[in-house]
Amino acid sequence: MRLKSTFGRVAVIACAVLFTLSSTAVAHASRGRECATPSIDRYQQWIASGEGATEPATGSILVPQGRHGHTAKIKFLADDWAVMVLWLGNRFEAQADLSDSRGFWMTYRATNDLYVQLRPAEFWSGGDKWVTKIPSTGGRLVKRFFSFKTKNWTYLPALGKPAYPLADALDDARGLVFVGNTKNDLEFRGLEIDGYRPPCVH
Repeated sequence: MRLKSTFGRVAVIACAVLFTLSSTAVAHASRGRECATPSIDRYQQWIASGEGATEPATGSILVPQGRHGHTAKIKFLADDWAVMVLWLGNRFEAQADLSDSRGFWMTYRATNDLYVQLRPAEFWSGGDKWVTKIPSTGGRLVKRFFSFKTKNWTYLPALGKPAYPLADALDDARGLVFVGNTKNDLEFRGLEIDGYRPPCVH
């Protein structure tokens, strides 16, 4: 159908412009802006759990970085087990289904090796969890990919063998728990899990 009037042409052009603007706004809104309260890639709960000698000893480890951003910093102070926790859904009761995820990118620095446990909601407590190694960066800031392939995950004999397969941890993941038994100066600047976008809870 041909538009024979100037008014018709203008109306169509105006609608097209509005559609383009609204599409751009929706796309921009879905790119993963930070939460209203401190967060790193929308993760709000980076926590010193009080297990082991750490600085800080308990509470949030998020600190300002630059004008608007945040970073997460913690020190493991002794050659004994220490723990730092990240809640994937930004509250303890939340769970994330990572069964279709390839893994995660993490931007961090560490002065010693440590491990990260993938803790499911059903088996949250205890040290007997599936882990993957987080290599030391010599204190340099690096970005690395950590795969969720079963062959890349193991357990620490000192903490016990999990009584469930890695697949069970992936489909009801509650948190990533960072553990180490050496002194360590740690900083986390970014965490992006393939196929998962955490909800802001406040």
